[in-house]
Amino acid sequence: MACDDGAFASFAARSRRCLPRLFADYVDGGAHGEWTMARNRSAFRQWGIVPRGLRDVSRVNTAVSCFGQTWKTPLMLAPVGFAGMLHSDREVGGARAAAQCGVGMAISTFSIDSMEDVAAAGAAPFAQIYVFRDRALTRDMLARAAACGIPGIIVTVDTAITPVRERDARNGFRHLSRPTVMQMASLLRHPRWLAGVAARGVPRIGNLAGYTTARGVMAQAREMAAQIDPRLDRAGLEWLRQEWKGRLIVKGVMHPQDAAIAMACGADGLIVSNHGGRQMDPAPATLDVLPQIVEAVAGRGDIVLDSGIRRGGDVVTALALGATAVSIGRPWAWALAAGGQRAVVAAINVLSQEVTDVLGLAGLTDIPALRAQGTDALWKM
Repeated sequence: MACDDGAFASFAARSRRCLPRLFADYVDGGAHGEWTMARNRSAFRQWGIVPRGLRDVSRVNTAVSCFGQTWKTPLMLAPVGFAGMLHSDREVGGARAAAQCGVGMAISTFSIDSMEDVAAAGAAPFAQIYVFRDRALTRDMLARAAACGIPGIIVTVDTAITPVRERDARNGFRHLSRPTVMQMASLLRHPRWLAGVAARGVPRIGNLAGYTTARGVMAQAREMAAQIDPRLDRAGLEWLRQEWKGRLIVKGVMHPQDAAIAMACGADGLIVSNHGGRQMDPAPATLDVLPQIVEAVAGRGDIVLDSGIRRGGDVVTALALGATAVSIGRPWAWALAAGGQRAVVAAINVLSQEVTDVLGLAGLTDIPALRAQGTDALWKM
């Protein structure tokens, strides 16, 4: 089921040419029938943004404050597992791009570059973590995050079960410790990608390598994924809040009751996310559930909308419906694969310019003005 790639179409097309199918399908794919992926996009088509004239829009400011940081555009790069396998610039390149453009960034637990390496690159990333069965392991990750100056952690709560992702299943992604003959042939058909990965040495999951004796990225991922605690509940989140003294953000919230529980446990903010359609399928679009979650949070924390953002109009629509900012996963992964740090900067700039264009054409000069308008800035299609 194909979804439109929006402003990132050229980056997506290039990434599909650059990457072996194993990784191209990993980035593009979703769970089961991929209905949720499609729904994430179609939800935005239910809204229009009303053009307004006779207003001075010679200067448009898109800056926001979110999760304790100021971003030039209401945007953060979502945590993407294995992003470092897409290009030799790896997660450090993505973080440097985010810092250069003045937007937020989160590094995945399953990242190739460690949080220490990313933080040392001059960025200020958030660290996405999972609560593991072995709480000592999670506690150690929190200590590492604090030691390298990570300003906040993002705990993902929608991955207690890993569903079938048919593209990954066909390609054997994560299930094999070493490539098959067919997989090796696919890798060898992309010599530039292979050379880039090889130039950085044997890849490993930098954030988790110290916790596993498994050899190879896929074997490490399989072993550590099995350690994610499926019993994580309110008590587990309260434990995490006690252990972590910095900013705590809960990702994967799709129900207002879950939002209320997270805030009651001391969360500082939420990310409304269905994992880009990679978990529950079928599920509502994140945009569909956003207003209820905004109501449940009632201004007690920032809310980032994740999943399905492809255009500047999508960003403006999400903010008009109550989001503080948005995050993108696949788009920055496509850009990284297509051209490393430089392409990620270009992709961010494309989306940022579209946000500026749409705000100005709506007669709005900044994000506070958009918030004041709220749904009055929109038209139900």
